[in-house]
Amino acid sequence: MKKKVYLDYAATTPVEPQVFAAMEPFLKEKFGNPSSIHSWGQEARAAIDQSREQVANFLNCQPQEIIFTSCATESNNLALKGVIEAQKCHIIVSSIEHHGVLDTAKHLERTGAVEVTWLPVDKYGLVDPEDVKKAIKDNTALVSVGYINNEVGTIEPIAEIGKLLKSINNRVLFHTDAVQAIQFLDCDVQKLGVDLLSLSAHKFYGPKGVGVLYIRKGTPIIRQQDGGGQEHRMRAGTENVAGIVGLGAAIQSFAYAQDKLPAERVKKLRDKLIDGILAISGVQLTGHPEKRAPHIASFVVDGAEGEAMLLGLNREGIAASSGSACTTPLSKPSHVLIAMGISQELTHGSLRFSLGKQTTEQDIDYVLEKLPPIIERLREIAPK
Repeated sequence: MKKKVYLDYAATTPVEPQVFAAMEPFLKEKFGNPSSIHSWGQEARAAIDQSREQVANFLNCQPQEIIFTSCATESNNLALKGVIEAQKCHIIVSSIEHHGVLDTAKHLERTGAVEVTWLPVDKYGLVDPEDVKKAIKDNTALVSVGYINNEVGTIEPIAEIGKLLKSINNRVLFHTDAVQAIQFLDCDVQKLGVDLLSLSAHKFYGPKGVGVLYIRKGTPIIRQQDGGGQEHRMRAGTENVAGIVGLGAAIQSFAYAQDKLPAERVKKLRDKLIDGILAISGVQLTGHPEKRAPHIASFVVDGAEGEAMLLGLNREGIAASSGSACTTPLSKPSHVLIAMGISQELTHGSLRFSLGKQTTEQDIDYVLEKLPPIIERLREIAPK
């Protein structure tokens, strides 16, 4: 039987058994609508309230500052569009954001609702806080910089930017997409100095279809989904009770075990993978060599096309990606790699491995055995 190795945890993670166990009753007998006043409804309402407290405890904020959404993309849309609708003005966005932020900012720019300054990054994908400082104008309302870049794994200086913004102009709001950071980094919103933070449950062993937007109390923001009064009147629509319960259970498991997270074990495996792949000629590591997420190893490979490498790996039972799962179907050069100064031709040879709880040293050995001949074969058949 062919070995199966899943190394695409940055795209999504499996639901943990204890998370599914917490969700299951709300998919069966505890099916009430949380807006109903009878006991079935109030049981569902109590479960949502408990999950809201679990997330608030993890982020070190007040429960009423937590808004449940369908995913981080929706949270990003609400953060940017909601703030801009409240005060049409100027925003600053990193040029390597996830498309949930990038495309939202571009949409606002096209409609004339806002002026956007796109922050540059260095060759490692790192934002310089001094560039943020230089970009601030009198009418700047929002800065948005992702905590960990999902394609190359670079960790951005969020706390440093947050401190800088508060010292320069306390009216400038700060948003971060933290989907890749929840498992491994400190996401205390007070320490980070952020006013808005997005996350998605399926990135940390919770279910798909549920996310969060943290909104600091007093932040001027207008809801984008009209209808009922759910989520403190910030997000209309009947809540995904089972999903919210699963999100709460997943984040609570990290809250209680934050000092025991498998970051060092994952990092050790990641470094072994990086060293082994860099031994292949014509391969370049992308992202910062040190300030990078413990679970992401990303590369560009000269002379081999990314999709062809993925298909070759898949035939060997290995799951990887060529960047963000949200952009893979677009078949366009990665905006992240282009912003980092990598040539358009080379971006087509991008390859990302992302590790998780279940990753073993045997998995890494298997990849290092199978990948070199795949690259060699593709280079042999590539047009010269």
